[in-house]
Amino acid sequence: MKSSGIGGQAVMEGIMMKNGDTYAVAVRKPDKEIVVKKDVHKTFKKCEKLTKLPFIRGVFNFIDSLLLGMSTLTYSAEFYEEDEEPSKLDKALEKFMGGFGEKFIMGMTVAVSIILAVGIFMIFPYFLAELFQTIIVSDILLALLEGVIRVAILLGYIFLISKIEDIQRVFMYHGAEHKCINCIEHGLELNVENVMKSSKEHKRCGTSFLLVVMVVSIIFFLFIRVDSAWLRVVLRILLVPVIAGVSYEFIRLAGRSDNKIVLALSKPGMLLQRLTTSEPDESMVEVAIKAVEAVFDWEAYLEENKEGFVAEKAEKEPEAEMVSSPKVGEKAEATQQEEADVVPEYSARETKTEPKKGPADIVEDNTLPAPRLTEVNDSEKGVIHLQWEKVKKASGYVVYRKNAEEDIYKMYSDIKKNTFDDVEVEPDMIYYYRVRAFVQKGDKKVYGQLSPIESNGYSSRVKSKY
Repeated sequence: MKSSGIGGQAVMEGIMMKNGDTYAVAVRKPDKEIVVKKDVHKTFKKCEKLTKLPFIRGVFNFIDSLLLGMSTLTYSAEFYEEDEEPSKLDKALEKFMGGFGEKFIMGMTVAVSIILAVGIFMIFPYFLAELFQTIIVSDILLALLEGVIRVAILLGYIFLISKIEDIQRVFMYHGAEHKCINCIEHGLELNVENVMKSSKEHKRCGTSFLLVVMVVSIIFFLFIRVDSAWLRVVLRILLVPVIAGVSYEFIRLAGRSDNKIVLALSKPGMLLQRLTTSEPDESMVEVAIKAVEAVFDWEAYLEENKEGFVAEKAEKEPEAEMVSSPKVGEKAEATQQEEADVVPEYSARETKTEPKKGPADIVEDNTLPAPRLTEVNDSEKGVIHLQWEKVKKASGYVVYRKNAEEDIYKMYSDIKKNTFDDVEVEPDMIYYYRVRAFVQKGDKKVYGQLSPIESNGYSSRVKSKY
């Protein structure tokens, strides 16, 4: 798997994606419109050569990420803040700094954040471990205890903030960010359906970086020791850039390597990401895709690495070469036929037959456009009514539906009209719907494109009122 090189972070109701020096922030505004801001960010222009040196570049990258992260987070928050007049202090500072007041505050915030992080995660665990020196004589055991305390503080901090409601939504966008990158880096077309089925854990995540920093610090302090207590404190401060540099190199290697040892060492960090990432909904994935497309030509990336993806797939499925390949379209038609014929002449008001799972991944006829929703109505108790524009030459339609608690869609097939009534609606539940047309050719069905998440002002994401 070749690394795409893109990375990012979640912001308030949105995603920031960065590729080289270019970044984009996509935010879903309160009115549901997605706004995208694209710009160039280069903090250390005068130190460009240093930013490319192994181990040293990690320190610059870490500071740069903090500055950009703070800036984009502030930008996204502006859409959700009520209009307020700047305070007298803000006006005075802006005037005194000659228009650079906001950047000054941001720089000070980052500096204070770094000082607090060093104090909490590096110095405090040392003093806490020193309380046990009358019981534990071995310096090695004390260093190990200090490391355990350091990791415990990190885990406790992440666990506590994961319980905050606003942070939970940020973690969902964090999951959407990872899913987009995984989708691309595994050779899949960047669309909502492919992104939703991709993994929400990634080896290059900042969460993994923090855990690696904790582990690397344990190793350093096990072997680098001094007798003086105050020198031990100074040593922990001075080694922070070195530890960050080493940790960055490992994370960078992990993102580019499929080596079994590297994969094994990356596992703890990816497990920790289960606390900092959550499964996003499709509207969040839409935002993430907008951010990616603003800074990264994923189609060119897939084309450039096409042979590698084919080889990777063949390596995972070597037995596939032993089976004779079907004619083009033959396997797709058989698969689609099996799925589509499960519920003949289905009408949601007439029967409660269990639908077939879907949607199928294969589109066989791109000339059949995606049906566009023209009405989504949940005014009738226990029913969600959908209506869409008729597709020319279509023999019928297929509706895919899932609720927020389900991982995959279910399929209602052979719908002859351009309407669908879902009568199995639970109170206060979010539902998602997709529609596609098909043409009947003999005993085969040829399928068209899936409807978009939003069309003609209507969203396929519906929350039942009852």
